[in-house]
Amino acid sequence: MAQPPKLLAPLRLGLAARRWLSTPATLGTRLDLQGIFPPLSTPFTAQAEVDYSRLEENLHRYATVPFRGRAVSPQITRLGLIVHKTRTEEFQVLVGSAGFLLAGYAIGACGGVCALANVLGAPLCQLERLCQEGRWQEAQALQLRLIEPNAAVTRKFGIPALKQAMEWFGYHGGPCRAPLRPLSEAQLEELRRDFSINGWL
Repeated sequence: MAQPPKLLAPLRLGLAARRWLSTPATLGTRLDLQGIFPPLSTPFTAQAEVDYSRLEENLHRYATVPFRGRAVSPQITRLGLIVHKTRTEEFQVLVGSAGFLLAGYAIGACGGVCALANVLGAPLCQLERLCQEGRWQEAQALQLRLIEPNAAVTRKFGIPALKQAMEWFGYHGGPCRAPLRPLSEAQLEELRRDFSINGWL
């Protein structure tokens, strides 16, 4: 099994942020979750081992996108516990999909955890900015261009599509681990169409 290289600066920052986010707030402080958080996709080798060099390259690229943070590992149950423990306090709501990010901002959400941010992080951060500035028509036009690509990499084709799209956009998605299979030629063509008709490819 491949051993990870020394802890990389971007990963160290991500882990530090994760520790900070999980630290209980002290009296008088408020945890600010406003922004976009991509749940990072891990690139694997053909032998189903973490490809640390590709992961490092992805982290360096993601460092150029104005994300609020990065979700290094999904912990949905932890989110449920946080909401439960803070039910009598002020808390913030994150949208769970790029497909309805605008709607979330319109009703008061402060950010999102969006798989599509692994591929189109900058446009999602732009959508956040447009919403924060009250530029709703521009935000709506951008949101409409994100719906099909988001559906393609989540509910339609899932992780294999996300990893393929990452490759198209210069990131390293790597092969899927079993039991997931690569996309068929027909699925690849449909995935490409979902991105190209919306002006992303």
